[in-house]
Amino acid sequence: MKIGILNVQGDVSEHFQMVRHLHQKYDVYPVNVKELGDLQGISGLIIPGGESTVIYKILKKSGMNDRIIEMAKSGMPVMGTCAGAILLSSDTGDIRVTGMGLIGITIKRNAYGRQINSFIKTVDIKEIGKFQAVFIRAPGIESTGNCEVMSRLDGSPVMVRENNILAMTFHPELTGDSKIHEYFISMVRTVEME
Repeated sequence: MKIGILNVQGDVSEHFQMVRHLHQKYDVYPVNVKELGDLQGISGLIIPGGESTVIYKILKKSGMNDRIIEMAKSGMPVMGTCAGAILLSSDTGDIRVTGMGLIGITIKRNAYGRQINSFIKTVDIKEIGKFQAVFIRAPGIESTGNCEVMSRLDGSPVMVRENNILAMTFHPELTGDSKIHEYFISMVRTVEME
């Protein structure tokens, strides 16, 4: 089973290593997705954190933006972390970046402050448990629509799921803890078995 890692900018290698680490346990392979053709044959996609405006421009120019929307609407699981959550959202609050509208959340960019305000907090995640979450220039989730809120920090949603779409405002790839990636792989396996 191939898990695509969107590789245009941001925390790509950390997600790649995390999925590769899980290869034997779940029979999954990470695949770099750099251009439209790389989306062919993947069973799930991870959109890493990074600069959402840069990632958005590359996705639009390459045609990948529309193709990812098509594939997700056909049931392919997609996980977005930090900037990835912004790109998956219905409302980014920024005219420079149009969300894909794949998950019904409204985003406030850089809600937790600048890079210097980065922090690590333990959050409790439904179906996963305690997790050391790394927040770096993290966006905030202002409204959640029909999403399932899987975790909150100080009352605000930080991880949400809507059907086959999983989004979080922190960076699970930076912790060495694979629980969230394993949860995402379980979503992909469920779709594969249907």
